[in-house]
Order: sequence, then C-alpha cells, then structure tokens
Amino acid sequence: MLLTSPMSYHDLIRAAQARIAGHVRRTPVIHVDARPFGLALAHPLALKLELLQHTGSFKPRGAFNNLLARDVPQAGVAAASGGNHGVAVAYAAARLKHRATIFVPEVASPVKIARIRHYGADVRIGGARYADALKRCNAFAAESGALAVHAYDAAETIAGQSTVAIEWEEDAPSLDTVLVAVGGGGLIAGIAAWLGDRIRVVGIEPEGSRCLHAALEAGRPVDVPVESIAADSLGARRAGDLVFAVAREAVDRVALVPDDAIRAAQRLLWNELRVACEPGGAAALAALLAGSYRPAAGERVGVLLCGANVDLAELGALTG
Repeated sequence: MLLTSPMSYHDLIRAAQARIAGHVRRTPVIHVDARPFGLALAHPLALKLELLQHTGSFKPRGAFNNLLARDVPQAGVAAASGGNHGVAVAYAAARLKHRATIFVPEVASPVKIARIRHYGADVRIGGARYADALKRCNAFAAESGALAVHAYDAAETIAGQSTVAIEWEEDAPSLDTVLVAVGGGGLIAGIAAWLGDRIRVVGIEPEGSRCLHAALEAGRPVDVPVESIAADSLGARRAGDLVFAVAREAVDRVALVPDDAIRAAQRLLWNELRVACEPGGAAALAALLAGSYRPAAGERVGVLLCGANVDLAELGALTG
C-alpha cells in the first residue's frame, strides 16, 4: 500500500485501534466553559484529555502499535525522543517484555528521563536537539539489530496516534475544528488522516519550532531552528515525509504561538481546571489565548491536551 494520501491510512487505523485496545486508555473528553480562559465562544471547548493516557501523553498509542505490528528482534527496540516518545516506548517494551534503548538530547526534561529509567530502559543522553539523538539511535539500530521505532515518521506510529481521533469524534461528534500541537507531526498526521474530510484540523506550533509550518510554506520538508520552551516535545528540526504527504492534503493550516502564550495556557489550565500540563501539551490551547486561531461565530472547537510530564516545581513557580 502506498501511503501517499489520508485515505490510504484508514485500514491501518482501524487495525491499529483493534491491536492496541487492550494496552491503552480511552481518555475522556470534557466540555468546559471558555469564559474563564478569557474567550468569548458560543459553545464550550471540547478538551480531549490525552494527558491522562499511560505515561502522560498520547505516545503509547504509536509505541504499542509498532511493537505489536512488527517483529521485535532479540536486540529489542531503540528510539530517539525529546522525552515522551521515549517514555512510551520504554513503557510498551516493559509491558511486552522487550529490551529498550532510548536516545534523548540534552534538552530532554529530567522528569521524562527519570520516567524512561523507571520503566527499565537504557537511557543514552547526548546531542543538543532531537535530530542529534535520532542520528545516534539510527547508528545504534544498524549496529545492534534493534528495531528502530520512529517518533513520528512511520506508518505504524501515525496509525497508532490516529486512534485518539476515533475516540474524540465519537465523544464530541458535532465539532467543527480541532486544534492539535505539532512536534514532528505524527499525531496531527494521524488525526488529519482520520478526521480531515469531516472536521477542520489545525496544527499549532511554537514560533521558535515550526517544522510543519515551514514545510507547508516551502512545499516540502525543510530544516528549521528549534528554540522554544516546548522544544523537548515540539522540537523536531524537520517534518517527516509521510507526515507531510498527509498534512498537505488534510491539515487546514498551521498556526504559530509565542512561548508566553504557552506559559499562559499552562497557568490557566492549572488555575481553572487543576490540570497539570507540560508546555507542548498546552500549546494547542495557547493558540486560542494568543489569537493565533480565531474561531468563527458559532464554531465548535476541540483542543487536544496531549502531555502531562511537567516538572511540578516549575509549574508551581509558574502558577503560584
């Protein structure tokens, strides 16, 4: 099957949903009044609380789909990650009794590194950004024979992440638009592959880390600088080729948000909902706060909250 369009993923998505059903949580959607967030919207926001997933992010969906759909060798699995993908692969490998070696850059959060180690994986830290960790991971996989599990640019990853969209649509069927944070793009590619012909899918990236925005602007994936408070989760230097093939057809647009809006979103989520969200997980809400995305009158909007692996001391300093 040539995975060159959103429709080409539909069978893979349904297969992924059945494959990982016993290994992931169905996370809730809550409908909240937007007024405490300073937003004048006609309808409540439909917040998909994917930060309540195992390991605190959506990443186990793709991790389990990879490990269950592919043959895992004796050498186990290897993954490069800014943090959350590594935590998820370590978790899935532990549950399925495989060895895991995780490569993270120096920017990775100590909280996430600690969680990777908690699940028994071998953590190797080095390089300034995710792209550096990926090079080291690929070299290790080639030498050791370990199965490399890509964080975003693999069909199994995209199909696994897309299962969040099936749940979201079932629990909030009247949505017009969903806002989704973008790192390398596996999550938004999966969501857009499933929803893009029925619901507007808008990507949200930090102003200082905009790989998908740059790719859509250039007409192809290109390298971008990465400087943002959300760089450990939204810090890919280049959008994936498979991601781009879906996004150019099924993602409506990509909006950019400043770091201060991300901090404001974290603060509001804690103060109003008592939801502890990491910067990357709060980026989609930040687009509404900053006016980077302005809903039309009567538009029904969903926001994906996708990461809870935040340093509580930092959150306390931000919200105290």
